[in-house]
Amino acid sequence: MTRGAERTGTTSCVRHRVPFYETDAMGVVHHSNYVRYLEIARILWMEEHHRPYREYVAAERHFATTRVEVDYLHVVRFDEEVAITVWLEWIRGASLRMAYRLEGPAGRVATAATEHALVDTAGRVRRIPKEDREQMASLLAR
Repeated sequence: MTRGAERTGTTSCVRHRVPFYETDAMGVVHHSNYVRYLEIARILWMEEHHRPYREYVAAERHFATTRVEVDYLHVVRFDEEVAITVWLEWIRGASLRMAYRLEGPAGRVATAATEHALVDTAGRVRRIPKEDREQMASLLAR
């Protein structure tokens, strides 16, 4: 994960209030839920800054997750709000990387990154169309 860079480009932020079922026996958000939070934020980012993910699905394309990194810094508990901020870190011919900052009542609770490859419905890697790559690349900070 890129350390030190807070934002690399255009961001989106989604807020989520933690329901009880997302917590574990210790009363904190179970680690597996963070991956869901990242997905929600990534899909929002695409809708706000690129195009709705459902358009990729309609074209029989998906951004398959190939890597997930999460650094857990502080716990989040039931009924607390977590804000997930996401931005595009890089984009290549068939893949991209999103970076995330998660904040709760105590401040930063996690940092994360996910990498994705564009695939067809058979799981074969496909190049991201040039116009999509160029448009998304324009959202990176220069």
